[in-house]
Amino acid sequence: MQRALVVVEGTESTKELVREAGELAEGVGAELFLLHVTTEEQFSEYATSMADIPERNVGYSGKRAREGARQFAEDIGTEMFEGLDVEYEAVGMLGDKEEQILELAHERDCDHIFISGRKRSPTGKALFGDLAQSVLLKFDGTVTIRTD
Repeated sequence: MQRALVVVEGTESTKELVREAGELAEGVGAELFLLHVTTEEQFSEYATSMADIPERNVGYSGKRAREGARQFAEDIGTEMFEGLDVEYEAVGMLGDKEEQILELAHERDCDHIFISGRKRSPTGKALFGDLAQSVLLKFDGTVTIRTD
């Protein structure tokens, strides 16, 4: 493992995955990237709620969404690596999660992705889709999936 990407969400399972990936990256001297993706739907909902505040002239731009996502990843890293000497870069992106994960992994030449998944039956995966499974099938490298 030379460069690893960890997909960051706010669940306890994902936090544990971040810590484990960090410890592994530190142990082998790999670069580590923590990525949080804000979806277009989340962005739209938040932008609409911000626009509904009449007393404030607050806009919510794509730039602010990406920075908020980056800060979220940074905060999780700070929390999970407290007391450890893990170096990482926090990244925030806006858009389709699968596309953004694969794009960043390609841009940073990552050879390993860590991602949380859900326990679903094969039928559930077929009907509702599964981000972790999709990344596993499309990424040309190692994918570690932690299920809830």
